[in-house]
Amino acid sequence: MSSIGTGYDLSAAQFSPDGRVFQVEYAQKAVENSSTAIGIRCKDGIVLAVEKLITSKLHELDSNQRIFNIDKHVGMAVAGLLTDAREIVDIARNESSNYRQQYGCPIPLKHLTERVAMYMHAYTLYSSVRPFGASVLLASYLDDTPQMYMIDPSGVPLGYNGCAMGKAKQNAKTEIEKLKLKELSCREAINEASKIIYTVHDEVKDKSFQLQVSWVCAESAGIHERVPANLVQSAEDFARNAMEESDSDDE
Repeated sequence: MSSIGTGYDLSAAQFSPDGRVFQVEYAQKAVENSSTAIGIRCKDGIVLAVEKLITSKLHELDSNQRIFNIDKHVGMAVAGLLTDAREIVDIARNESSNYRQQYGCPIPLKHLTERVAMYMHAYTLYSSVRPFGASVLLASYLDDTPQMYMIDPSGVPLGYNGCAMGKAKQNAKTEIEKLKLKELSCREAINEASKIIYTVHDEVKDKSFQLQVSWVCAESAGIHERVPANLVQSAEDFARNAMEESDSDDE
């Protein structure tokens, strides 16, 4: 950061002279250094896709997941510090459980997003805590209506038709903007999401990764679940073929 920020980044409760909260900016930088996660809102649901980097061949493939179930109808993809993200997952699960217990029905995604965002924002207000170094992407399909929100470390919730987080978010957003989202089905979006993840993956810095894809849509009966392995495999084949064709065209 610039010299004007010297001494003003020791507490999340302190503003710099030019009105910045440096610890929130540091938390956002932690998200930008993380693996890429995207969400696509289709005509019949939501597709979430995450690039889970494999830092060691000795790790189990199912460890350190970056897509979580919050409620039957709500899923969450995360980017940033995974330990911070797990705390946010627990907050969201408790809010969903309490709402269902009190009102006897599933929690609306907008209400859940606002509750989680308030909690994340509270961690930017006091010197005794630090901001969460994670951004989260919440998706649901309730009453035949797909919804998707993203919350950044500052606690700002925004609704999206297509969203990207992580180190390659700008390139991923550019690819998402090319899609005709209102015409896409979830099955088609799985292929497109896989293609985007493969396209923005940095093979020089990050050698290998595992593609994780989930959906909550009409085909899954409104339940958030992992996309079947055969569909993921065919989507990865589609992405590799598309990249090979792109490379041959460039030559």
